[in-house]
Amino acid sequence: MASSLQLPLGSAFAKSFSVKHQTPAGGKIQSLIVRCSDSEVRVKTSRIRDYGDELALITRRNMIGLVFGVSSLFLDSFEAKGAGLPPEQKPRLCDDNCETELENVPMVTTESGLQYKDIKVGEGPSPPIGFQVAANYVAMVPSGQIFDSSLEKGQPYIFRVGSGQVIKGLDEGLLSMKIGGKRRLYIPGSLAFPKGLNSAPGRPRVAPNSPVIFDVSLEYIPGLEADEE
Repeated sequence: MASSLQLPLGSAFAKSFSVKHQTPAGGKIQSLIVRCSDSEVRVKTSRIRDYGDELALITRRNMIGLVFGVSSLFLDSFEAKGAGLPPEQKPRLCDDNCETELENVPMVTTESGLQYKDIKVGEGPSPPIGFQVAANYVAMVPSGQIFDSSLEKGQPYIFRVGSGQVIKGLDEGLLSMKIGGKRRLYIPGSLAFPKGLNSAPGRPRVAPNSPVIFDVSLEYIPGLEADEE
């Protein structure tokens, strides 16, 4: 004997729920078969939707990660290339030949501790204290890195020599130069920058009271030249 139980169509469980059983003479149920066709479909559909949503979420995350990854890679590559570029070839008052010749030039040491070597001895008078001078300079730390230069600005630096407008070592070194002369100044920390100088892009830091090197050329002395003419 077989029977079937039909549930209402609007049931939350299923449209069709059937139970089949056979009852032999002993009256015992030999088998019970439960079919939940609609619920299985819904479970499968729900799982498919969940899987689709999860797949879409993973895809979106992967895309976002890819975008940020590419951006990061680009920035890292840019920074790496920037860091790996050779240092800029900056203009100097003393080229390679000059450096070689300086090795044989005698060092002069003054009472203050300033030392210098003349790259080229100029002509004419030396500037009196308080006179304006026009000078080009290239300022370096002992390793040779440039931290300031009038050559990069494209014009000589004009100031009153011996009046404290520049560091003591530069003042003293220029006062004994002549027009057209070039000199390398080895300036001790006591005659340099008491407070030091902060680093800048492409520029080394100058520590307080640390020694510095100046290559300087005395271009002209405006007031003195006018008087001579």
